[in-house]
Amino acid sequence: MEDTLCPIDANFANQISALLNPPSPLQEYFDNLISTRECRGIKVNQNGEHGKGLYADLDFKEGELVLKDQILVGAQHCSNKIDCLVCSFCFRFIGSVELQIGRKLYLQDQGVSVNHGSDMETFKHIPKDCCGTDSSDGEDNTHMNNHDSLEKCASSSSKERFPLPREVLESLMNGELVFPYSKEFPLPTVVRCAGGCGEVYYCSKSCAEADWELSHCLLCTGESSGSLCREALLKFIQHANETNDIFLLAAKVISSTILKYRKLKVAHLKERERCATPKVADHYDIFLLLEAWKPISMGHKRRWWDCVALPDDVDSSDEAAFRMQLRELAFTSLQLLKAAIFGKECEPLFSLEIYGHIIGMFELNNLDLVVASPVEDYFLYIDDLPYPEKQEAEKITLPFLDALGDDYSVCCQGTAFFPLQSCINHSCCPNAKAFKREEDRDGQATIIALKPICKGEEVTISYVDEDLPFEERQALLADYGFKCKCLKCLGEEP
Repeated sequence: MEDTLCPIDANFANQISALLNPPSPLQEYFDNLISTRECRGIKVNQNGEHGKGLYADLDFKEGELVLKDQILVGAQHCSNKIDCLVCSFCFRFIGSVELQIGRKLYLQDQGVSVNHGSDMETFKHIPKDCCGTDSSDGEDNTHMNNHDSLEKCASSSSKERFPLPREVLESLMNGELVFPYSKEFPLPTVVRCAGGCGEVYYCSKSCAEADWELSHCLLCTGESSGSLCREALLKFIQHANETNDIFLLAAKVISSTILKYRKLKVAHLKERERCATPKVADHYDIFLLLEAWKPISMGHKRRWWDCVALPDDVDSSDEAAFRMQLRELAFTSLQLLKAAIFGKECEPLFSLEIYGHIIGMFELNNLDLVVASPVEDYFLYIDDLPYPEKQEAEKITLPFLDALGDDYSVCCQGTAFFPLQSCINHSCCPNAKAFKREEDRDGQATIIALKPICKGEEVTISYVDEDLPFEERQALLADYGFKCKCLKCLGEEP
């Protein structure tokens, strides 16, 4: 069935095998990568039991920063896009506190999602020169606009929820209504996608350009899209949003590899012309493709449908059928993506084997992408004001806090692959943890020492809540494809 399901797997078996075998000079690759990161005193070494691991190359004190790792590829969860407007490249919150709140309440009031470009509707109410740093403090009277409408909506308890008039939400988004003290929480200006898709936004022109060059130019659904078929791309995105948004991450990997390959190909052809090297007849160069693929080749991979742990509600007798359903779901997604961005010179990337391994890489290596919300910080700031100032500010802010309810503090959430963080092995008694400090306001992974780490010691984190009972920890770790044998587990195992 596999051969008939995806003929590319059979036609390019050798190339696919080469892509799935990690290149041998791992040490040089990771040494170069570490030199570009905000970190010192760490090293990636081969680990016979776990493949590779991250080791301390000097002593770390408790609470000291061990690693700050940039995202190789990541995406905000589709279900989180109503709650948070963030840069699609670095995942910083953008616009203003007012825009974050007004947009969220507006979309909730309309009963729509932002999965299919409906965010364009909210941005009709935002000036093109909208800048998140134009907020005002309590000394400015502009926050008094719409004060009468707000007083009608005010309540004495933040647990009650009161809808706000649409015109109030629009005035919040377009900058007419400004919160007191919001200039204490400035956010970067909203930068729209140059391709005109209305689905992604950025914190700066540099982030917009970097994302466009990295992968978005092929995945943009706007007028300037470089995809083969915008309609096919929209179908792929819709299918991913309705089934599993991990497919969007896989698409980013394939798109970025294609674009890197094309750049390498151009440079290779220029060099060949300069040296008068005879032309090679192959329609693609596997060596250039391997080079473009190298960052992804370093990640631990298995086929997605093989590595997913069997859900509790699926009987073991139905396991084969369950895994086949996942495989067919991936194949459907792949066919939609192929119709949208297929490149003949990179045909092996569109094999089901490669697609399954890319998705499996995220399943086995992902670290949750989390960025704290400035909206939560803002309301906490108001709550901590001295009484007279707090009372006056809450005349404006309390109706919005009531409308948001318990969801006022929702953070940006997504999935990402971090090349160095993915090298850190698990332990139920770890010496480090992923922890966002006050200054960490983007999507980068931040690893902090939980206790002193000596030079030469392996850096470990816990993939699960290490305080859970032994059986629960082992069940959760099955999702990562291994059984933990750390000292804690060996001591607790029945």
